[in-house]
Amino acid sequence: MSRHLPVVAEGTAPADDPARERRRHPRWLRVPMPGGTGYHDLRARVKELALHTVCQSASCPNIGECWNNRALTIMILGDICTRSCRFCDVATGRPLPVDEDEPRRVAEILAELQLHHTVITSVDRDDLPDGGAGIWARTLHACHEHAPTMTIEVLVPDFKGNLRDVDTVLDAMPDVFAHNLETVPRLSRQVRVQARYDRSYAVLEHARRRGALTKTGLMLGLGETRSELEEVIDQLADLGLTILTLGQYLQPSKRHLAIERYVHPDEFAELRAYAQARGIVHVESGPLVRSSYHAEGQAELIARLQSDHGIIGFASLPAR
Repeated sequence: MSRHLPVVAEGTAPADDPARERRRHPRWLRVPMPGGTGYHDLRARVKELALHTVCQSASCPNIGECWNNRALTIMILGDICTRSCRFCDVATGRPLPVDEDEPRRVAEILAELQLHHTVITSVDRDDLPDGGAGIWARTLHACHEHAPTMTIEVLVPDFKGNLRDVDTVLDAMPDVFAHNLETVPRLSRQVRVQARYDRSYAVLEHARRRGALTKTGLMLGLGETRSELEEVIDQLADLGLTILTLGQYLQPSKRHLAIERYVHPDEFAELRAYAQARGIVHVESGPLVRSSYHAEGQAELIARLQSDHGIIGFASLPAR
C-alpha cells in the first residue's frame, strides 16, 4: 500500500516526537495502492467464503501484486490471535469458537484458483488444547484431496513448544514446514512477548529431524546488529534450513514497535549472498520481502529438493 506509516528512519526517537509524523518511507519501500481486476475478484471470493488471509489481517504491502497474480496466504483458525506480538497487526483478543467447516472452504478456494503452490498460516490459538493442530491437519488433508498436484507450505505457530502438536501437522504431509524466528535472540522477548527464540528454534529443529523441508523468516530494522544476523544465519545453516526470508520491519501503528532503521537494498543483497554461501538453498532477501513473498514461484524448487532428498509425494516424512 502506498500509505506511508509515521515511523523513524534512523535512531530511537520517542513515540510523541512530532518529527516522526513528517518522515516517510524511502523510495524503495513505496508501492502502489492495490487494485486491478484480479485483486478485486479474489477479494470478493475470499469474502464470499468467509475466509481470512494474512495478506489483509497483517496489512501486507504486497497484497496488490500477489492477489493480481492469484497468490494469497490463507489464515486459518479465525482472525483473532491469543498473543500480542509487538510487530504484528493481526488483532489480539478472545477468539471465536473453531469453525469446523473452514478446512473444506479453504480447500475449495485453493482448488478453484488452480495454484501450483500455496501458503497457509494461522493465528496463535493458545486457548485450544492442541493449539489448533487438529484443524491444521484437517485443512491439509482437505487440500491434498481437492488439489492433489498443489504443493503446500505451512507457516505455523510454535504450539507452545509441544512437539506432539507439531507432529500432528507434519503427519498431514505439508511440502514445506515454516515457522518464523522473526528476530535475533537478544530482541526476541521484546518483539514476541509470549514466545521464545529457543522454543521456536526447537520446533524447526524437530521438523528438520523428521525430514521436512524447513523455512523461517527474519525482520530487519528492529535494532539487530549485522553480527547477530550472521550468527542466526550460521545456526540455521547448521540446522539444514532450506528457505530463508529476510525483509524490512514496518511499523503497523504507533502502538507497535518503532523502526530502528531502514535497511538498504544493498545490505539485503549482501545478507542473501552470505546465507547462500553458508549453504541455505533459497533466500528471498529485500525490503518488501515477507514470509510468503514469491512463494508461488517455489513449486519447481520444492519438487527438485524433494527429489534430491528422496522425498516423494505426501507420504514422505519418517515415522516418529
